Amino acid sequence: MLLTRASEYALLSLTIIAEGSKPIGVQELSNQLSIPKSFLAKILQKLAKNGLLESKKGVNGGFILNKDPNDISMYSIISISEGKFPAVFDCTHYSDTCPNGTIGTCAISPFLSKFQIEIDTFLNKLTLGDILK
Repeated sequence: MLLTRASEYALLSLTIIAEGSKPIGVQELSNQLSIPKSFLAKILQKLAKNGLLESKKGVNGGFILNKDPNDISMYSIISISEGKFPAVFDCTHYSDTCPNGTIGTCAISPFLSKFQIEIDTFLNKLTLGDILK
């Protein structure tokens, strides 16, 4: 499973936002994390659009968590950040890129399917709250 900078930046941003008591702006987060502002803004907008963050407008605006950190799974953060479900291999049941043309017909398909289920279960159980501890 390849996690890109989008997931990394989402996780880093969410930890800072979760630890704060007031909204934090994109510029401030960008400066703290040394992340390009425009890229970070796109990530945060995705997280807000999907209900993990709330965007506050105005002088004291910025982003705040829209949910309790214990209710935000790593699976949802990664899925939203990456724009797709986290897949261990390209040929798992989440992808239509199986080199054999049909998913589930090769000798290792049962193993890959079980492995994907284990990863999904782990990521769904692990929360932002766990990361903050």
